[in-house]
Amino acid sequence: MSNPSVFSAESYFATQPPPPTLQTDVIGVRTFISKQAEQGRKVVLVTSGGTTVPLELNVVRFLDNFSAGTRGATSAEYFLKAGYAVIFMHRQFSLQPFSRHYSHSTNPFLDFLEIDSTSSRNATSEINVTPSKRPDLLQVLTAYKAVHAEGTLHTLTFVTVNDYLWLLRAVSQEMSILRRNAMYYLAAAVSDFFLPRQKMSEHKIQSGKGSLHIEMDQVPKVLKPMVAEWTREGYIVSFKLETDLSLLIPKARQALQRYGHQVVIGNDLHHRKHRVVLVYPSSLSPTSISSPASTPCFNHVPLSNLPDGTGSVEIDGILADTSAGQYTESWIEIDPSLAASGTKEIEEDIISELLRRHQSWVAAAPSAQ
Repeated sequence: MSNPSVFSAESYFATQPPPPTLQTDVIGVRTFISKQAEQGRKVVLVTSGGTTVPLELNVVRFLDNFSAGTRGATSAEYFLKAGYAVIFMHRQFSLQPFSRHYSHSTNPFLDFLEIDSTSSRNATSEINVTPSKRPDLLQVLTAYKAVHAEGTLHTLTFVTVNDYLWLLRAVSQEMSILRRNAMYYLAAAVSDFFLPRQKMSEHKIQSGKGSLHIEMDQVPKVLKPMVAEWTREGYIVSFKLETDLSLLIPKARQALQRYGHQVVIGNDLHHRKHRVVLVYPSSLSPTSISSPASTPCFNHVPLSNLPDGTGSVEIDGILADTSAGQYTESWIEIDPSLAASGTKEIEEDIISELLRRHQSWVAAAPSAQ
C-alpha cells in the first residue's frame, strides 16, 4: 500500500491528465462568454451534481455520492429568470434546468401524455398532453424556449472529480474577463478524496482476493487559487453540508477565513430543502442596497449558538476565528410543508438574496484608473 500524497492545486494539475474534451469545452465557453459580454449580461457559473472517484483506469468500480443536482438545476432557472446568463456545469445525467420538472422519479413525462384514438381505426393515432397537466407544462416549456431563443444557457458535463477540477479552473479563467460581473455558484457535491491516476489498477479489481483496502489522497482545495489567481474579482458562493448542526456555522466561517471568498451557504443535511444559512464577512453586508418587498426575512444567529459559546472553535485541528464581529449569518427558511409539496422552492429566496448581494459587489468596484 503506497503512502498518501499531499496535493496542492498546482501539483494536482501538473500530475493528473486533463479530460479529452477540455479544449473543445473551453472554445464553447469562450464563445458564450464573449456573446454575453457584448450584450452586457452578468454571467453565473452554476456547478451541480456529484463527482465520481474511479478506482481503475478501465473503469468498472467507482465511488459516488447521492447528489442528484436538484439545488443546482433549480437555482439555474431562477438565475435565468433574473436575466443572468448561465454556464451550467453538471454531472452527466443529473437534473437540468426545466427538464428537472419531469424526471423519471417526479412527474414522469410519459404520464403527461395520452393517446387519442377517437379518429377512424385506420388513421394514425395522435398524442396529446393530459388536460390537467397542460398549464404547468406550458409554463415550463415557454421559459425553456425563451432561454434557448436568447442563447443565455450553456451546458457542460463532467463525471469524475478530475473532470470537474479541470473544467472549474478552465471556466473560471475564461470568466475572469467579466471581472465583477461574474458569479460562481458552486453547488456541486465534490468528492473530498480521490485515487491518483498513478495509483489506479489498469484493469478491473478482482474480488477473488478477499477484502479490499484502498488508501486515497485528499482532493486539493481549489477555492484558494480560484480567489487569488483564476478569477480575482468574481463573486464566489460556496456550499457547506454538515450533519452536525453545531459545526455548520464555525466551518463556514473557517472556509471564509481560509479562502477569502464572499459567501458560504450552509446546509443541514436533513433540513436543506427548507432551511439554509448564509455566512459572509460583515464588511460585505449589502446595506447600501435597498431590499425589495420580495426579499425574504432573515434570522441572525447569536454567538451563544456556537458549540462552546466562544469566539473560536477548533475544527480539523485548526483554530478558526468565529468572532461575530467579523462574520454575519442569516438564515433563510420556508414552510417545510410548502417545500415538500413543491409549492415553494427555497432556491427562489436564495437567488433573490444573492442577486442583491452581487449587485452590491458590482457597485462597489473600484473606479478604473
